Amino acid sequence: MGKGIILGTIFSVINFILIGKALPLRIGESKRKTFFLSLGSIFFRYALMALPVIVAIKFEQFNLVAAIVGLFMIQFVILADHLVKLISSIRNK
Repeated sequence: MGKGIILGTIFSVINFILIGKALPLRIGESKRKTFFLSLGSIFFRYALMALPVIVAIKFEQFNLVAAIVGLFMIQFVILADHLVKLISSIRNK
């Protein structure tokens, strides 16, 4: 299961890096070009996120459910961090 979580998490990190790199490309461009850049970025990132699922299906050494959980691990950590900060700020009041 650990290999699946690590596999999914690595691709999730790569996805977030690509989001950060793609955002500045859209600034100052025409609406049409921005639309196609955004659409291409989304399709590329979805294809990238599908790779760990395909690998987990093909190879027995990776757990499919763990790979899927790993894909969402970065989002879970961001949400958990936000909730911890929210709860701690409420307690401090």
